[in-house]
Amino acid sequence: MPELQEGQRAPDFEFETDRRRHLNLSDLQGRTVVLYFYPKDDTSGCTKEAIDFSEKLAEFDAAGARVIGVSRDSPTSHVQFKAKHGIQVELATAEDEAALEPWGAWVEKSMYGRKYMGVDRMTVLIDKDGIVRRVWRKVKVPGHVEEVLNAVRALA
Repeated sequence: MPELQEGQRAPDFEFETDRRRHLNLSDLQGRTVVLYFYPKDDTSGCTKEAIDFSEKLAEFDAAGARVIGVSRDSPTSHVQFKAKHGIQVELATAEDEAALEPWGAWVEKSMYGRKYMGVDRMTVLIDKDGIVRRVWRKVKVPGHVEEVLNAVRALA
């Protein structure tokens, strides 16, 4: 599958949220969207990233952007993760690899010489017209949320 490119129309999706609602990109038409993909609830990097987005959520809202975290974890896991760490960001479930592939978020990884498939830590900024404006791949958590927020503000 070709890699997601800036300037192309964002792929549609259907994810179940932590509130047990189904969410599609078409539901968000007319609003800037930040989709951040992360490997696993309640791991150190993923927790830090979710907390960082939560701390800036009011600023994203003020800039007209909706922030949604996406992983393979279940809605129940998301609810527990949010409660444990005071996370305010909406979290969604990509039930299988097919939901992640159009985004380029399902990738081969390697740990201790063992190769496996998993969710890449990446963020996609989608404008009000459904066009991909920025793609951050292999995200390093420190400073990332501020960089995304600045990109959202630059769209306005």
